[in-house]
Amino acid sequence: MKKALTLTLALMGTSAFAAPFVLPAAWMAQNPAEAKTGGEYRIMSLSDYKTLNPFTSTEADSLPTLMSWGEAGLFTQDPTNDKFVPYMADALPTVSNGGKRFVVKIRQGMKFSDGQAITADDWITTYKLHTDDKVGSNSYDNFFLNGKPITVKKLDNYTLQFDFPQVSASAYGRMSFAPWPDHVFGPVYASKGADGIKAMWGISANPSTIVSPGPWVISSYQAGQRAVLKKNTYYGEWVKDGAGKPLPYLNTMSSTIVKDLNAGLAAYLSGQIDTFGASKADDLAQIKRAVDAGNLKATLTPNVGPQSTSSWIVFNWNKSGDATKQKLFRDVRFRQAMSHIANRQAMIQLALGGLGSEVYTGVYPVFKNYQYASTPTFKYNLAAATKLLNQMGYTKKNSDGYLVDRAGKVLEFTLTTNSGNTVREQLGQIFRDEAKKVGVKVNFTPVDFNTLVGQLTAKGDNRPFDAILLGLSGGDNIWPYGSNVVPCGGNLHAYNVPSDGKCLNAQENLMTKLYYQGDQTLDDAARRAIGEQLSKAEGQNLGFIYLVATNYHVTYNNRLGGEYKRNLWDSYYGSRPYAGLTTFIK
Repeated sequence: MKKALTLTLALMGTSAFAAPFVLPAAWMAQNPAEAKTGGEYRIMSLSDYKTLNPFTSTEADSLPTLMSWGEAGLFTQDPTNDKFVPYMADALPTVSNGGKRFVVKIRQGMKFSDGQAITADDWITTYKLHTDDKVGSNSYDNFFLNGKPITVKKLDNYTLQFDFPQVSASAYGRMSFAPWPDHVFGPVYASKGADGIKAMWGISANPSTIVSPGPWVISSYQAGQRAVLKKNTYYGEWVKDGAGKPLPYLNTMSSTIVKDLNAGLAAYLSGQIDTFGASKADDLAQIKRAVDAGNLKATLTPNVGPQSTSSWIVFNWNKSGDATKQKLFRDVRFRQAMSHIANRQAMIQLALGGLGSEVYTGVYPVFKNYQYASTPTFKYNLAAATKLLNQMGYTKKNSDGYLVDRAGKVLEFTLTTNSGNTVREQLGQIFRDEAKKVGVKVNFTPVDFNTLVGQLTAKGDNRPFDAILLGLSGGDNIWPYGSNVVPCGGNLHAYNVPSDGKCLNAQENLMTKLYYQGDQTLDDAARRAIGEQLSKAEGQNLGFIYLVATNYHVTYNNRLGGEYKRNLWDSYYGSRPYAGLTTFIK
């Protein structure tokens, strides 16, 4: 949801069309008149895709995300000043009721990939599906504030009314969700309910049945090999570049599935894919050697800034099937000890080649205004970890050097991460080795990413994992605390997702309260002050043991054009509009 401003033109009559959304030429490194049309943009994925269904997908780079790719929503942010501007809306909304009601005019003339008009009904149905808990949408929490729903009402075919239960600093972001087709999902929901929706658009669905609101629509998918998306030509009727040409410029975008990051780097170095998310010094060194030797014609810009993601370990508080582990994971002394065991500097040096930073909070380093010196940090200190574990009764070790309780039971747990992500695998190995030094047995086991996501997002009193090492991405620079991560009851409040959705301790309750208090505070300075309190509570609770963040590096094959001007690059907005919207083959 980070794009450009728009011009609007209202015409009289039922066939009215708004002026197209125009991406400002001043944002782009090249003159739009130089942009060519046609060609293929080639990217990669570390795991097989799980679904084509936008209401059941949870991965940040899912195929529904690629199809809409942030390029479908009422508003988007201007990367030069962070302000929201109209996108699928034809103007900024009319605001009333003390800042809680927004009346939005929808841009007319927009169409889905099947040629059907995009109207208010599509937002209404999309809202209904996201807010039906039985559907299980990852976006569910985005439509609630402090347990009360944000409501959406159709005033006419091209007018929506949003009513918020309280003033919200993140209102524009919350309203900027992609509309999926009512004419496809509506009849199924009416006749079969949530179960019908969940059965739709599985990964083996016929691509011809998939309808997209965004710049791309699925063309073909071969499990374990490749996904191909083709341009939605109707999208270019209302999204133009500064020279008036329709976007995207490209005909196709493909995603090659690779077994791990090393295979992805090899594909990039050999020219098989066009971009690579370099995260460690060795990646950069290999790319630089290939460029210097003339074997790869590419642009490499290391250390653009801090990354908009971080890695963490989360322990499962909902493990009623193992009372010992449940009690262990819920003890803050244990979680403090685990943070002391995490040798973040070793992780940075060994896994990232020195290019990263230690992290102790859920706010990504790129959001500098929400980093606070007062946040509690339980830094690497094996002696402190040992002391805390001793306080919990783990004072003796067995013949293998592992701590045991009074009954002789070893202090151990299983830690999983997604196989193929070599950086996370190294982080897990470092943590396991440090834990052994104090007598904690960590059974570190990489598994399939989709399996891992299923475990992480499971609900109930006996969720199927001990500990998971992963990372999150997303969020915004207005109030950078996840609506589904921080408050109790959120589906990514991953350490505690019980059947009743309730908090288990005072810090969780405080974090939930501060989250909503900050969100309803419109003054930036006052909101940051609340953010400091929230970060303190988060650091004391340690629901997530945050580890390290990579630096943001940009590299792409020189066959590509269409990037932002260099001064606009950062890990939040990226180096070019999403998924090749403005990318062209030179």
